[in-house]
Amino acid sequence: MSSSVSVQPARKKGPFTAYIMIALVLGILVGYLCNTQLADHAAAVTVAGYVSLIADIFLRLIKMIIAPLVFSTLVVGVAHMGDTGAVGRVGAKALGWFVIFSVVSLSLGLVLANVLQPGHNTGLPLPDAAAVSGVQTGGLTAKQFVLHLVPSSVVQAMANNEILQIVVFSLFLGTALAALGDRARHLVTVIEELSHAILRVTHAVMKLAPLAVFAAITSVIATQGIGILWTFAKFMGGFYLGLAVLWCVLLLAGWAMLGGRIVALIKLLREPFLVSFSTASSEAAYPKMLDALDRFGVRRRISSFVLPMGYSFNLDGSMMYCAFATLFIAQVYDIQLPVATQIAMMGLLMLTSKGIAGVPRASLVVVAATLGPFDLPEAGLLLIMGVDQFLDMGRSATNAVGNGIAAAVVAKWEGDLLPEGQVDGDAAEDVGARPPEPVLPSSVV
Repeated sequence: MSSSVSVQPARKKGPFTAYIMIALVLGILVGYLCNTQLADHAAAVTVAGYVSLIADIFLRLIKMIIAPLVFSTLVVGVAHMGDTGAVGRVGAKALGWFVIFSVVSLSLGLVLANVLQPGHNTGLPLPDAAAVSGVQTGGLTAKQFVLHLVPSSVVQAMANNEILQIVVFSLFLGTALAALGDRARHLVTVIEELSHAILRVTHAVMKLAPLAVFAAITSVIATQGIGILWTFAKFMGGFYLGLAVLWCVLLLAGWAMLGGRIVALIKLLREPFLVSFSTASSEAAYPKMLDALDRFGVRRRISSFVLPMGYSFNLDGSMMYCAFATLFIAQVYDIQLPVATQIAMMGLLMLTSKGIAGVPRASLVVVAATLGPFDLPEAGLLLIMGVDQFLDMGRSATNAVGNGIAAAVVAKWEGDLLPEGQVDGDAAEDVGARPPEPVLPSSVV
């Protein structure tokens, strides 16, 4: 790539973050007013349904661009790596980090659930143990998991937003283009220009994020009410305490690998954190995460490779939740699980959390798939489904931040983390620098 890419001054990110926070607060207030002032619950549900259209449209727009964004950036990034050895090396380092933190997250969830005992003395009315939750478990086996990695059709994979399958196809195509050298130069250029166009679309879509945050929070509070948070205070408080501990572990690991620059990284990750927290969607934060890592100095060939893998293999918050929620259900029904059984449960969760990660409300699906093999009542899911949205917010944000730190660490190991004085323009140079963004009036962020 040409070395003529100029270093652009970092844009001020404060206003956008402020808009997200304002939208979050306004959503809580408006949702509370709808829940308490409307004639009945049915009216609140109706209003929430119309308001949530904004959030639904935003998430659809995100899903619309995720597949081409992952495809275009990853193919070009791999093509510029130059050889399969580099791809394998980066993949091995990323997977090593993912496995370590998968074990840490699951272990933390099990330990905290045993220490805090959130399912004991809750006073909650228990659903009949024979009741059905309606959550489809999809009985995943190791064979099915391996087969799921490889797409039978790349078109189908993109249509279904199967990120891991898109990653597999992109790796093959990018490696082939690298091997062809000059003969593939024009095709690489075309895909590179596609990434420019998708990034432009992404920039426009992300302008709607504050509206989506407002709509999502308003809808949840209007239908569920703030009171539900008090009913499940012990369970939710224990879970968020666990997330806080997990965040500390992630930050300590990041500090050990990145030194003092971890502070700058966390500041840059505020926006993807808030977007994923408010919308309860890690996918919604993907474009902002790429942008934040660019500004931190992570070359796009690393971030565009590690982040999509992370969406399937590095779901720190979701895995901790699965372990915590499964033991919560066992405790509510007063079912004792020996230590050996809990260790076996952790092994099963290592598999199921990877295999069904792309399914909406994936964590509930994973929990449901884990209950059966250990003779735990599926009806326990009915207890937590009402507050799952609030829990999903925390685990989605944790997943996003965990993947951001992982990408930065892998870049450091690969020597692809630029010094602080060379960030912004140079970080994305190897996959084609981001197209210059127009100067917007201060009222538009």
